[in-house]
Amino acid sequence: MCLYVCPTGATDTENSIIDVDKCTGCMACVQACPSSAISMVPDTYPPQQPKANTVIAAQRALGHSKVRQEMIAAAVAASSTSSVARQFAKAIAKSNLRMAEDILREAGYMLPQSAEVRELLQAMLDNAAADFPKAAAELLLTRL
Repeated sequence: MCLYVCPTGATDTENSIIDVDKCTGCMACVQACPSSAISMVPDTYPPQQPKANTVIAAQRALGHSKVRQEMIAAAVAASSTSSVARQFAKAIAKSNLRMAEDILREAGYMLPQSAEVRELLQAMLDNAAADFPKAAAELLLTRL
């Protein structure tokens, strides 16, 4: 649904990408999305909620497990001679990637306001390659 309601053609639900250069912020895609998978990025972020060390350790272990499973499934997909097995293994790899991202986000490693993300962005800026989007990283750091 969200792909078709965008008046500017900024949505690409096939790849889960919204072209920010085309997006006008009308929120038509957010309102039309049946799974609530699209949301707008706020101008300010709430503080990161603290978690007990045992919870963080469990989330890290689960995240690492999902990454390992993704790598195994990708290897199976690459080496399989059966097209059905390849497709199935690719689907498993993608599913594990999404789960790992969700787990790491919950653990605070992908939250814009987390110290880990700020440190990563600053390190990327300090060692930026010529094609690195410096302005976008600097903007993110000012909003955090």
